[in-house]
Amino acid sequence: MPVVDGTTDVQRWVRGWRLRLLDAGLLVYPGVTLAGVLQHSAGAAAVAGCLLVAAFAVTYLLATTVARPATRPFWLLVGGCAVLFALAVPFAHADAFFLAAVVLSLAVPRLPRRVAFLLVAAAALAAVLGPWPGGPGWTQAVALVFTVLMVSAFAEAIRANTALVEARAEVARLASEAERTRIARDLHDLLGHSLTAITVKSTLARRLVTAEAARAGEEMAAVETLARQALTDVRAAVSGYRDVTLAGELARGRELLRACGVAADLPTAVDVVGPAHQELFGWVVREGLTNVARHARATRCAVTLSASTVEIVDDGVGGAASGGSGLDGLRERVAAAGGCLSAGPSNPRGWRLRVTV
Repeated sequence: MPVVDGTTDVQRWVRGWRLRLLDAGLLVYPGVTLAGVLQHSAGAAAVAGCLLVAAFAVTYLLATTVARPATRPFWLLVGGCAVLFALAVPFAHADAFFLAAVVLSLAVPRLPRRVAFLLVAAAALAAVLGPWPGGPGWTQAVALVFTVLMVSAFAEAIRANTALVEARAEVARLASEAERTRIARDLHDLLGHSLTAITVKSTLARRLVTAEAARAGEEMAAVETLARQALTDVRAAVSGYRDVTLAGELARGRELLRACGVAADLPTAVDVVGPAHQELFGWVVREGLTNVARHARATRCAVTLSASTVEIVDDGVGGAASGGSGLDGLRERVAAAGGCLSAGPSNPRGWRLRVTV
């Protein structure tokens, strides 16, 4: 589910009709308390008790409007509700504890669990053990406990939904970063080979332009072909489609090494490698031969294939290709395929790149 949809769902919980319905539902308790005032008080006392209950209801509604997030004004209003509850006890007796249920429903979801438990337990015991004219307030105590539990469960559901949306947003961010990393890796792998070949062939054509004009023209035609292929590769990388084959990379590598003046000993057939590994080995050949052309200053380069291994060895200076984003990207590809990559000096000189799946 998209993050936007999840955010909308949470907004429905946090600011939607469900929460407003719960807020309005708790107004039933001031109504019940008002009936208790009229039952237990008369005359001026009844009027005073009704005014206290009305003031409680107004204060409670104000508290719900500033409850998210719970800031200082919210806690001041909760404190005002608690004071009005205490003042209403002489007029409503045990029925005043319906107001305590409302106060605790506001405060408990935002308090440490131990403190919340002590407050609920104390209020329930006071309702049961108080010397009320009608006897222990069991009904009020049960209503208080279950109301607080229900509101706390609802608040926990809101927190869980909020955490879920945050987790979805984090997943989306990581997926976006992974996609950017993939595109960067693919662009390096795809363009590194083509641009290296273009550079080598352009240099060769410049040297031949006066001495061997016909061959210089051939090299520049090859540069044009490589440039067009590089453009195609970029489009393929951006779209997520990678058309890399082992046979194609060996053919390109043979041409690249020839242009660099490196004697190439490359396989002419790739049947020994299974279809499942052909693309991966193609990436290995592309990266390895590109590094030979760029860094090795070699005179010979050999590629060896088997059903589970591809190895590239040159007799150059070695070491220059041991790091960089190209080899790091190749390690990621190999690791994703369940293989292992090793790269290091080759005796007596040169460099060896070996991938085993």
